[in-house]
Order: sequence, then structure tokens, then C-alpha cells
Amino acid sequence: MLLKVIGAIIVIWIAFSVIGFIFKAIGTLLLVAAVATVGVIAYGAAKKSLGGNRNRQIRG
Repeated sequence: MLLKVIGAIIVIWIAFSVIGFIFKAIGTLLLVAAVATVGVIAYGAAKKSLGGNRNRQIRG
């Protein structure tokens, strides 16, 4: 009986460890994605404000 209890505790501990690792990895990926998104938006805004559309003409 004692071995079953210890086994159950170990299984629960491993499950919580895996779940914690998954949430930490997802949090890290979300942070990287947020930084990349802000960088792309800033790059696009800077490119547009510095005259990136200067040579484009509407031809009709």
C-alpha cells in the first residue's frame, strides 16, 4: 500500500513538472513573438516615415 501511495505521488509530481515546463516554454515563445511583432511594426513605421513610398506612382 505504501508503494502505491509513493508511486502515485511520483506520477503526480512528474505530471506537474511536465505541465510547468510546457507553460514556461509557451510563455517564452509568447514573449519572443511579442518582441518580433513589435520589431516588425516599428520597422514598417520607420520605413514608411522615411519615404519608402517615394518612388511609387499611380499609373492609370
